[in-house]
Amino acid sequence: MPASTTPKRLLILSDLMLLAVAIVWGSSYGVVKGALAFYPVLGLLALRFGITFVILSPALAALRQADRAALRGVLGTGVLLLGIFLCETFGVLLTRAANAAFLISLCVVLTPLVEWLLLRRRPARLEWAAVALSLAGAWLLAGDGALAFNPGDALILAAAALRALIVCATKRVMRAAPLPTLTMTAVQSGVVAAGSAAVALALMPAQWQPLPALAGHGPFWGSVLYLVLACTLFAFFAQNYAIRRSSPTRVALLMGSEPAFGALFASLWLGERISATAWAGGGLIVAASLLATVRFGKAQPAPGAPPAQDGAPSAKLAAGTGQETPA
Repeated sequence: MPASTTPKRLLILSDLMLLAVAIVWGSSYGVVKGALAFYPVLGLLALRFGITFVILSPALAALRQADRAALRGVLGTGVLLLGIFLCETFGVLLTRAANAAFLISLCVVLTPLVEWLLLRRRPARLEWAAVALSLAGAWLLAGDGALAFNPGDALILAAAALRALIVCATKRVMRAAPLPTLTMTAVQSGVVAAGSAAVALALMPAQWQPLPALAGHGPFWGSVLYLVLACTLFAFFAQNYAIRRSSPTRVALLMGSEPAFGALFASLWLGERISATAWAGGGLIVAASLLATVRFGKAQPAPGAPPAQDGAPSAKLAAGTGQETPA
């Protein structure tokens, strides 16, 4: 469905789905941290995304109508996703779950810049205000503005940069080749599973280990089930669904409350201590996410952006919806 004709109820649905994604992804850092006590990073990624790929494999039938350019684009987003999860999962292994949830929120700051560069859409002033609020919150969440970075934190920051890139790259691919959302999710999952297995077999064979037995490893398999159903199947479908109907910056802002949920889960589930200042930062990030639901004024195209061609989407977005409208 073209963005310009997207009903308001579908836009509200996509916003609610993104907020739900923020909740499940916020909880995922603590769940992954627990699962890594039983199984190594690359093996866990191959298992999680391999199961997802098998479940979604019927959706691959839609690729028969896709041309080579579309296939290259979708595979490219899969490679970006592989990079994100390699950085995120190794990062979670090397730092606190709360730190990971806090630092990943910096993708909110980077997304408008990447969107401006790749999609030629200049974010509205209120969007920039929400980004600044989210950045201030992330700074407080990261430890009273004085976080001592470790290798795990650096990997999470790299994942944040790749997240900003993949949201914009996915939007670009969907403009050129509107494949079904489930098909894109299936391809991306297959690339992450195959890539993780390949890296393990070629470079880190110690990461390829026999799976824990079902008997006696209930917490591990419960974590895998949650990661597959909630954090992968639902979350990536919802994100791709929303990207099709909104702007990358709006998508990033609506998911910006992820660190606050991550901190809450890390505190309740893992017993990590969160300071009052950090909670204040979480409040700012949630406020930024709520600000993202305000009806923005029309964003201006970047200087020198080419006019929309016949049948092509305009760079101008309708107020507050992220919908593309005729120029």
